[in-house]
Amino acid sequence: MDTLTLIRPDDWHLHLRDDDALRAVVGASARQFARAIVMPNLKPPVTTVAQAQAYRARILDALAPAAAADTLCAGFEPLMTLYLTDRTAPDEIKRARDSGFVHAVKLYPAGATTNSDAGVTSMAAVRPALEAMQASGLPLLIHGEVTDAHIDVFDREAVFIDTVLEPLRRDFPELRIVFEHITTKEAAHYVAQTSGPIAATITAHHLLYERNALFKGGMRPHWYCLPILKRETHRRALLEAATSDSPRFFLGTDSAPHAKHLKEHACGCAGCYTAPHAMELYAAAFESVGRLDRLEGFASLHGPDFYRLPRNTSRITLRRQTWTVPESLPFGTEHIVPLASGEALAWRLSS
Repeated sequence: MDTLTLIRPDDWHLHLRDDDALRAVVGASARQFARAIVMPNLKPPVTTVAQAQAYRARILDALAPAAAADTLCAGFEPLMTLYLTDRTAPDEIKRARDSGFVHAVKLYPAGATTNSDAGVTSMAAVRPALEAMQASGLPLLIHGEVTDAHIDVFDREAVFIDTVLEPLRRDFPELRIVFEHITTKEAAHYVAQTSGPIAATITAHHLLYERNALFKGGMRPHWYCLPILKRETHRRALLEAATSDSPRFFLGTDSAPHAKHLKEHACGCAGCYTAPHAMELYAAAFESVGRLDRLEGFASLHGPDFYRLPRNTSRITLRRQTWTVPESLPFGTEHIVPLASGEALAWRLSS
């Protein structure tokens, strides 16, 4: 197989940042994807429909030069989300549902990841908002890790399932949930086997790399993300889930851009930048287990179906072409290092 043509995919978990960073990265995602669920963890976070509308306008404005220069970028649609806090009101959830452009609400446990300090500190505090979401059908997107200091960083997702997710689903059985960027066999098995309206996104980096990638030849900060890379047994379980053709698993890059100097730092930022070559990375993962035929379902079909949105009608083509991921890319006045910089990939998105 030398070419692979797919219904145009969507990215169901994306960080676009703001200002100069937004202008530097939005075109890369628009070239690969028709739509993207945009994360709300800005500073300050996007907590209201009015803020989401303003952020959406900034994204489209930042995209305009790339869309004018490259037809693959034209028509990109940012799907907005709200940042759930202890003070999110049910009326704000109703406004989100009625807006037509807010498609989900994101739950960050306070302190779990980048810009999550304003996140949820008490599940009891958000019960009114969750009740409104269950009634309206608006999905809850969950960063599924506990933040207790005594829990090992490699165990935080598994503990979250038992202590937070399972009780949440018992209390709100009709709440539509996306367990975001899952990283463990426990999460993959839970999503595959439990009942009710639940799905999960999986990143390319968690399909391709296990935790030793962080230390290959020394500390490699550009492989550092949250949730952190796990053991090989977990990577294999994720790969099995992604390529299983189950409609509960779909693509979410969690592409998270940070300037090179902020990654290569004494306290480096968490996040892998994969937007420019996301589909090439996913193709490598699926081909590694001989299941390229399952990539279209995972990338293009399962996500729209869960979000109750129409599937895209346009197509993209990947061509078998060996190329090397750049060592760095422009990032406003800075530079950014993409994941797998300097490595060879076997597939290339056709222009």
